[in-house]
Amino acid sequence: MATDLARHALGRIGIWTQAFDAQPAGRVREAAAEIEELGYGALWYGEAFGRDAVSQAWLLLSATRRIVVATGIANIAFRDPIALAGARRSLGEAFPGRYVLGLGGHRIDDTVRELDGYPLPTRGRAVTTMRAYLDAMDAVPAHSPVPDPAPRQVLAALGPKMLALAAERTWGTHTYFVPVAHTERAREVMGPDAFLGAEQAVVLDTDPARAREVATVHVAAYLSLAPHQVANLRRLGFGDQDFADRPSARLVDALVAYGDVDAIRDRVRRHLDAGADHVCVQVLSADPAALPLTAWRELAPALARV
Repeated sequence: MATDLARHALGRIGIWTQAFDAQPAGRVREAAAEIEELGYGALWYGEAFGRDAVSQAWLLLSATRRIVVATGIANIAFRDPIALAGARRSLGEAFPGRYVLGLGGHRIDDTVRELDGYPLPTRGRAVTTMRAYLDAMDAVPAHSPVPDPAPRQVLAALGPKMLALAAERTWGTHTYFVPVAHTERAREVMGPDAFLGAEQAVVLDTDPARAREVATVHVAAYLSLAPHQVANLRRLGFGDQDFADRPSARLVDALVAYGDVDAIRDRVRRHLDAGADHVCVQVLSADPAALPLTAWRELAPALARV
């Protein structure tokens, strides 16, 4: 596992959310401050077509005092390596020890090419692309103060080659949309020292039918938009019957924990037992744009005891 110091920096439990993009900046500041006061160790957020990852980091870090803010992930298709290297240094200098840069290798995504015409490599070369991107970031000269220690950097990684690259070139990995079985395999690939932070989607609802429906909608959306996620799940033993018109109950149950606080805490503990250093919990609801403040509040004391 990652060092005790690294574990302490983020704690064992964080929050992952995409809901900030739909909220005004003032509301985001208030929510981030409350998440910190609830005792969560880290605040992870994604990047799509709302606020860019760097702007969101400044917003969240400036609204809080202690919590670690982490991109989960900053999309390398959206910015040049020089720009991201400079942003990483600036955030690390302004907020020492509180920023983690998570990078994702999505220059192979046709959506980006359709939007801006950026030249993309051949499909299937995500690891090569990411390695080249890291090389380019490392080569950027520093004409401003270099933070000490440097901000931690992790890769979004699913397959064994990207996991190995994460362990070789960065602090570790941030995995997303994965069952506990993947956490166990990732730890085996990366060895005991690399950081492993796993996202876990949850629905805090004791009505099984209603909770599973919310979970199913979430899983179906990713299966339709993210072929690399489907490929990863196939490596874990899921097959065509799990990816039919609607994702199978077996697949949904493996990816999303739902029920009461105890059920969610048990799933989080399973990731930790399988080798995760940190679990960032993504609370799902029928309205993905809404801030799940009630669930964050209810889960906080229980997750503090895992």
